[in-house]
Amino acid sequence: MPRIWIKDDTRNPSGSTKDRASQLVVTKALEYGADTIATASTGNAATALAAVAAAAGVRAVVFVPADAPPAKLVQMMSYGAGVLPVTGSYDDAFELSLAACERFGWTNRNTAFNPFTIEGKKTAALEIAAAMAPEAPDAIVVTAGDGVITAGLAKGFADLEAAGLIARRPRLIVVQPEGTAAIATALRNGADEIEPVTGATSIADSLTVEAPRNALLCLREVRASCGAGVIVSDDAILAAIPRLARLTGVFAEPSAAASLAGFDTAIDEGLIDRDERVVLMITGSGLKDVAAARRALEMPEPIEPTMDAVEDVLKKRV
Repeated sequence: MPRIWIKDDTRNPSGSTKDRASQLVVTKALEYGADTIATASTGNAATALAAVAAAAGVRAVVFVPADAPPAKLVQMMSYGAGVLPVTGSYDDAFELSLAACERFGWTNRNTAFNPFTIEGKKTAALEIAAAMAPEAPDAIVVTAGDGVITAGLAKGFADLEAAGLIARRPRLIVVQPEGTAAIATALRNGADEIEPVTGATSIADSLTVEAPRNALLCLREVRASCGAGVIVSDDAILAAIPRLARLTGVFAEPSAAASLAGFDTAIDEGLIDRDERVVLMITGSGLKDVAAARRALEMPEPIEPTMDAVEDVLKKRV
């Protein structure tokens, strides 16, 4: 494809798209006089909140599944957040965070709960439009857990269309892993409601949600864009990590590399034409889950420190 781009959000301060939402939530919380901001997260939103809260000098309390990737736990703890690992799923952590905010009067940053998360994430759409002007993308391929990044992109492109800055909004192609595909399944089945995925599981921890909290808005916005949903396997996601890195120089975590796997599926299913302008949203750095990326690689055996050993290896690999 001659016209394909990536939106590289691995460059954000904590390494993910979630920084966009956290920046705005913390800014507004400070305006309202809040001193503690809490969130539930599989890892990235918690890390983003921890980073922004540290910079702003406010307290962050984060509820995360106990099996969140260690790198994300280390990152959020290094920023000084109060980390509460929850024995259970992201959905359990979400409900607990709501109860804690109600009990203690904290500001809740939760995705699909705090409306500023959508406003923050829509900035990615504004940046894409600015970078591609005077052209605009025909389609955006974006992964979904709760569906808030998708809704944010939709809001941004809808605002641009209403202002006459783009001729029309791009189609949104939503990608989900097959073990946690409530939104994509509803899109493919033409359903107006989602069926929660009990025991949802995937190598892409950021996308692993049993009952997506922003599902209905996500469904509505994807359909308004004439978009679609695609479902990919964990094996395809893992294979996409080194492929994306080799092709673009961008090292992505599973939930981000899944957009490349989904793009392949969308091409195969005729949802994207090869002459279209397409943007892949790369939502998080591979440094957040190196263990997952390693599963897609065959690590080299050590060699003796001689030129003969070097030449022997090069011959075998060529």
